[in-house]
Amino acid sequence: MIVTLIVFCEVGFWVLLAAGLATRYLLKMPRAGMALLLAEPVLEVVLLVATAIDLKNGADPSWEHGLAALYIGYTVGHGHRTVKWLDGHAAHRFGGAPPPPKPPKYGMARARHEGRIWLGTLAGGAVATALLLLATAYVGDDGNTESLRSWMFAAWRAVGIHGVIALSYFVHPRKDPAAGSAVAARHPEDVPDLLVRGARKNEEQV
Repeated sequence: MIVTLIVFCEVGFWVLLAAGLATRYLLKMPRAGMALLLAEPVLEVVLLVATAIDLKNGADPSWEHGLAALYIGYTVGHGHRTVKWLDGHAAHRFGGAPPPPKPPKYGMARARHEGRIWLGTLAGGAVATALLLLATAYVGDDGNTESLRSWMFAAWRAVGIHGVIALSYFVHPRKDPAAGSAVAARHPEDVPDLLVRGARKNEEQV
């Protein structure tokens, strides 16, 4: 049941997103489109309530409940950024807005960009852990909560791996290959002197 509901929420997320963007830009109804976009968190609330009811009715905590917590955490950490990114592209394609700025590719600007994305993963891990702790407390000592605890480690393992990747951009910033091939520009006042020196050198060789 929980896995089916997770699939339903995932499909519903993209359906609501597409419907909200289409209503906002194609049908020229920005308020109605925004209402559809703001309705997306309701899906996570439905999933959370269904998970709690499932545990309340005596279901043993399993990987489905842990996966539900991770899904909600991911949506909290990265859902807003995904919606904002797609909204920017829809506004450019259908609303006449300028194209959204592309993320930086090189240097510390890219490192800071990767760091901000990792903060979303960190927030998602914290939310998932909080939900799993609440589920563990809700079940109590009489139930088997080992599967829920294992998902906590899985959440923070993902946070750690992503953190190492993000940190690598700070330790070894990517360099712009075009910058390495550029010739250093000389001051305009030095150009006549260089020409004179070149002419004198040619005369001496003759």
